[in-house]
Amino acid sequence: MTNDPLDDFEAVDVEYLGKRKRVFRKGTGPAVIVISEIPGITPAVAGFARKVAEIGCTAVMPSLFGVDGLDASPANLGLLGSARAMTAPIVRACISREFTVLATGKASPVADWLRALAADEHERCGGPGVGAIGMCLTGGFALAMATDDRLLAPVLSQPSLPFGVIPSRNRSIDIGDADLARVKNRCAQGLQVMGLRFEGDRLSPAVRFEFLREQLGDAFLAIELPDSAANPDSFVPEPHSVVTEHFVDEPGEPTYEAREQVLDFFRRKLQV
Repeated sequence: MTNDPLDDFEAVDVEYLGKRKRVFRKGTGPAVIVISEIPGITPAVAGFARKVAEIGCTAVMPSLFGVDGLDASPANLGLLGSARAMTAPIVRACISREFTVLATGKASPVADWLRALAADEHERCGGPGVGAIGMCLTGGFALAMATDDRLLAPVLSQPSLPFGVIPSRNRSIDIGDADLARVKNRCAQGLQVMGLRFEGDRLSPAVRFEFLREQLGDAFLAIELPDSAANPDSFVPEPHSVVTEHFVDEPGEPTYEAREQVLDFFRRKLQV
């Protein structure tokens, strides 16, 4: 894979809550906010967004960190360049006031910005509501966004915040108590939340999904894949990124079928 010019996307700068960010859009129909993982909008993330556009939705990718379109693999940047590309966004997130990386029971402030984006895109694109998928560091953002009634299809792919190795930190997710109560109330009224992870993923541990099952009940639709399903050719050694870096683009492969379930979730909930 090489750098992705993203030239088939419309690129616009938008501002909410005093923060201006670039947003990439592609497609027509109800909006799906595609929130990238570390290190940013990689070719694999953009590839997933294109699949969202193909099903009849508007894929909306906000640029939150990293270099847009950059292939961060050692094959493209060399070992040192790849390491820098992967670690720089993590360092930025740790020191940024927009991201809450370590605290439990608290959502990242950027979730408010994403809710504003989703509301605007719903107004612009129409449809019954909006979908969203967060990945890794941003995985829980889709849950925090679901406090808004317009968010009808939240997907949490390998949610990894808060970072930590102790069980009490892992048995949580980056959302405040009041917001979680709001999401639980919406789930009682019919909202469903989808989650994806590899079984051995230490960044998105099993106890986090146990916590989500306890909190959301049958409304939490968990997809947990064996580590053997991860793409062995990925430059990331441990299975982690279900629909991007560890995705295997072959029908019948577990990651392929998981991605199809996500796309069907968007179709059904957004009435595409």
